[in-house]
Amino acid sequence: MSACDTCIVRNRAICSSLDNEELKALNAIGRRRTLEPGESLMWEGEDSVLVANVIDGVLKLSTGTEDGREQIVGVVYPSDFIGRPFGATSGHGVTALTESKVCVFSRRDFDAFAREHPGLEHKLLQRTLAELDRTRRWMLLLGRKSASEKLATFLLEMSERLVQRGCVDAPDQPLKTFALPFSRQQVADVLGLTIETVSRQFTRLKAEGIIDLPSRREVAIVDRDALMAEAG
Repeated sequence: MSACDTCIVRNRAICSSLDNEELKALNAIGRRRTLEPGESLMWEGEDSVLVANVIDGVLKLSTGTEDGREQIVGVVYPSDFIGRPFGATSGHGVTALTESKVCVFSRRDFDAFAREHPGLEHKLLQRTLAELDRTRRWMLLLGRKSASEKLATFLLEMSERLVQRGCVDAPDQPLKTFALPFSRQQVADVLGLTIETVSRQFTRLKAEGIIDLPSRREVAIVDRDALMAEAG
């Protein structure tokens, strides 16, 4: 049995367009890799030698500012595709926020495979356009939204993106309760806030009955409509 046969994101990753024989060929040029929290997979400005499918875990996309600070420009989740196929250099660094499993391919091998499989190229185009939409929303989140709007938007995205769909096609419902794959400090870093501000917003949302916090990392959305209103 190949890794593709047991992959829990197979039906929603870019390789969902491939038949069994094509999956075998793709599996032959890929390998599974586990990343520990804080471990990097790609580095900004370096040669683009790898691309990958995220199987499990959450990773950040980051870039460095001129004064040496890190700016997180996005977050990727299971079934997301990372890397620059047909590109020369990596536009940002990719680092695991949680323990993560990825299916890694040599960019050159993947590029050659994609050229021979138009369905996969079509999926790549779809993912690129979706990523462009997410980037625009992220720019709005960081540049225009208040602290309360940022945290509410972030929690809503977590509830939608952490759904484990597996290999069965079915309508996906946002999670009502989920474990945050981030510490409070990481949430602050992602949203461009201080940890004190993030803690105050969590406390306020709980006091107003919009969310509950069963544990330090666990979040329960009690009133989704109110949380959506908070998100603006």
